[in-house]
Amino acid sequence: MKFAGVSLDTPKVMGVINVSPESFFKGSVKRGEELIETAVRMVEEGAAFIDIGAKSTAPYLETEIPVEEEIRRAVEAIRAIRDAVDVPISIDTTNAKVAEEAIKAGADIVNDVTGLKGDPEMVKVVKEYDVPVVICAHQENVRNFSDPVHEVIDSLKESLQIAYKNGIEKENIAIDPAIGFFRPEYPPWYVWDSKVIANLKLLKVFGLPILVGISRKSFIGAITGREDPSERLEGSLAATAIAVLNGANIIRAHDVKETLDVIKVADFIRRFTL
Repeated sequence: MKFAGVSLDTPKVMGVINVSPESFFKGSVKRGEELIETAVRMVEEGAAFIDIGAKSTAPYLETEIPVEEEIRRAVEAIRAIRDAVDVPISIDTTNAKVAEEAIKAGADIVNDVTGLKGDPEMVKVVKEYDVPVVICAHQENVRNFSDPVHEVIDSLKESLQIAYKNGIEKENIAIDPAIGFFRPEYPPWYVWDSKVIANLKLLKVFGLPILVGISRKSFIGAITGREDPSERLEGSLAATAIAVLNGANIIRAHDVKETLDVIKVADFIRRFTL
């Protein structure tokens, strides 16, 4: 199995860099030379992909900015690191215009947390430029509160229908269960996210690479009592190990070196499962 030309025979890390000051984890926000240095370091530490976010997508924050500002941030960041790293670059955006300008600047992958359901032009951009896409589970109104895993599966089915109907090839798609994005009143979001990670294997039904974003998210804080994202590394690594044991192919993370060590151990042990 491959995604964006990268073999997924073993799970890989997608290093996260934000150029959005409003992002929930301030330690991920980089500018100027620090941005380039961070990207280079992540690749040296083993990142197989770099993901650039120019606008926070955290569902519990006020994150709206003008699209022109998101484009400026994204294009500047991608141009800055494009010649410095030799791995695929992903643009994390829900806006088709941002995605298009990012691709023109050198991005290789579109990462859409709305699962092609937000901006109706997004699927057209992905098809026109023939780039791989990360499709996240997305549902404005959660229907089945008691069954998070199948709600995620149903949401992904809808997004994949959009992709396939518009001619996007299966080989160009990875799926993401959208940890942290479903916020039902019940069960609590941290229970929802935990159930999805614990049952991640069920997403194998699609026959697609599974990308999981766990790093320093609020469900880790809710479980551990660590309100500050800077204190959630250990909890993130624990959840990463469980995700890998349950079939994750790509882990999107802020801490590449530590995450890759966890992946290597979890994947090695997983191979001995009876």
